[in-house]
Formats: sequence, C-alpha cells, structure tokens
Amino acid sequence: MRVGIVCPYSWDVPGGVQFHVRDLAERLLDLGHRVSVLAPADEDAPLPPYVVPAGRAVPVPYNGSVARVNIGPLSAARVRRWLGDGGFDVLHVHEPATPSLSLLALWAADGPAVGTFHTSNLRSRAMTAAYPILYPTLEKLSARIAVSEDARRTLVEHLGGDAVLVPNGVYVDRFASAPVAPLGAEPGEQGTLGFIGRINEPRKGLPTLLAAMPAVLARRPGVRLLVAGTGDEREALEDAPPAVRAAVTCLGTVSEADKVALLRTVDAYVAPNLGGESFGIILVEAMAAGAPVVASSLDAFRRVLDDGRAGVLFPVGDAPALAGALLGLLEDPARGAALREYASRWVRRFDWGTVAADVVAVYETVAAGAAASVPPQGGRLLRPWRR
Repeated sequence: MRVGIVCPYSWDVPGGVQFHVRDLAERLLDLGHRVSVLAPADEDAPLPPYVVPAGRAVPVPYNGSVARVNIGPLSAARVRRWLGDGGFDVLHVHEPATPSLSLLALWAADGPAVGTFHTSNLRSRAMTAAYPILYPTLEKLSARIAVSEDARRTLVEHLGGDAVLVPNGVYVDRFASAPVAPLGAEPGEQGTLGFIGRINEPRKGLPTLLAAMPAVLARRPGVRLLVAGTGDEREALEDAPPAVRAAVTCLGTVSEADKVALLRTVDAYVAPNLGGESFGIILVEAMAAGAPVVASSLDAFRRVLDDGRAGVLFPVGDAPALAGALLGLLEDPARGAALREYASRWVRRFDWGTVAADVVAVYETVAAGAAASVPPQGGRLLRPWRR
C-alpha cells in the first residue's frame, strides 16, 4: 500500500507527534508498505530517506506550548506537488485541525484520507471559532483516529463526529532490552529521579518537582535528579534552594539513546505535568524501560497508568503530595519492583506491533471503501475495521 503521511510540526524539533509519525512510518516500511512523510524541515537538513522537506517552520503559540508549523502559498504548492508525485492509496494527516501542512494536504486531497487527532484541549476558543471553516475540510476525512479518550473528547466537543481510539506506540522491546549506559552523571546514593521535557514550559511541571525536592532531600539527602530537555537551565533553577540546585544535573537536549539510558537508570521517572496532555508517550517509554512512574493525576496520565495500577499518581500541582509519593517509592523497593512487574505487562498494549496493525486496519477500510466506489478490478477482499 502506498501511504502518504503528513507531519504538521517541524521534524527537527523533538515532540510526541513527530516521534509518533517517525515510528509509524518506520513500522509501515518494515511491513512492506511504501511510505512518504511530508514535514516542515529545511531543504538541506539531514533527514531519513522517507521524509520530504516542505520548508522551514515558524513558531506559533498553541495549547500552552509553541508549535512550529509551515503554512502559506509556497507550502500549499509543495503539498500539491507531493500529492501528485505520490499517487497514494491512503493519505494520513496528523492534527488536521491545526493550521499546518496537514490542513493544506486535506484541502488538496481527493482520495481516501485518515486523520489522527492528538490534541487535548476541552476549552479551545480557537477551535470553536474556526469550526465553520474547518468543518467542510474535515468532512473529507474517510476515517478519524484519536490517540486517547481526551483527544477524542476534544474532537467531539469542538468539531463534531467521532473517532476510533488507537494509542501512541512504543517499540517496547527496544526500551526493555537496552543496556544501562553511562550518562555523564553519577546516580544518587539514595535514589535517582528523572524528568524529561521542555524545562521552561510551565505546563510540563518542573517547578512542582523542584518544589517537592526539599522534602525529599530532607529525608534522603543523597537523591539526585536528572533533568533532560531544552530550555534555560539557569532560569529554571534560579529560585531553587542551594541544596536542590546541588542535587540537580541538567543534561540538556539528549539523543534518543541517552533518553533510553536515562529511563533505564532512574529509580523513578517523574511526570509533574499541569495540563494540556492528551496521552503521555513518555510514561509509556518509562514503563517499557522498567522505570517506576510517578505522575500527576491528569485524566490522560490516569488512563495510560491504568488508574494508578501501573504507576503512582498524585494531585496536579501538589508539591507536598509529590514529595510523599517519591519518598514512598524510594523507601519501599518492594513497591517499586511490583510496579515494574505490572507495568511490564500493561505496556504491551502500546507496542507498535499492536498499534500499527490497528492503523493499517483503518487504512484497509478506507481504501476498500474507495475501491467500492469504482468498477471492480478484481483482487482480494480487505478485512473490515471493527471499532
């Protein structure tokens, strides 16, 4: 099957949607499909062979973060050329409600199209205002996928229609079998904690974690916190007490291999996010790597962690509760071992072997529907998609 996938956000900026598109494309290629990905990227940037650059992205504030997207007349021309050259059996656009390449591709498409919705934002005035413009375009989608119940609810509330649930995926065995490699940071004598995210982005919750650290260090002064991600490290730590600053090692932006090494090293991975999360792929990666997870009780995180059975949940933004959760885990190794054991089974439902099969089933359904609208030419009957 020839599949064209559109990534709305800049390929060279780490993000959940970009990683999802990358892993899906590579899994489809492994399955024997022909795949081309169109994404914002510089023409001379080093890219995988399946990625077609659509030009440099521009930063746009979106959903409490900054999305780097590409839209305009030149981008529209590149989209039309890519569609014409590809001759795709299925077009798969991600975040089609975002002003981006995905929306441009959907405008220009005239064949079977699938849209995946990642965003969770139940109070989006922008989506509500844009509904009259978006509705005719989104009606061109042959099928809709939501990566989580929160993303599905956002779609239903603001844009109408419904979607099948197909979660984000992870190559579980890659994380589970990766060696524990040195990171250039010594582990803590009384435990090592990890955080990965854009450190100056408030909704990622690093200030909540730093506020919890004094209580943790008061009982376990040998704890170390490893922080990985883009942002101004000095600004992020300037209000922290000296003891906290001394316990934190900032690693900056890390490679995929170093991310796995961090997750394999820590005694607990901490996700203190404040909101705006529709899934939480880093939680899945942490579980796959064998790291016990401590996360804020956002609805999306609660679902990923099986309502607290696969990880420890604490009230959103509650630093004392986070400190108590961390101490409870660090001081009870048996609890950490039990979480690892349960999470190692639970996380299998997010493996790309399962997730990609569900996506391909959607492709087959929309391709079969398109084939049914033209005179039959013979060939095999594609299996139906069952919600």
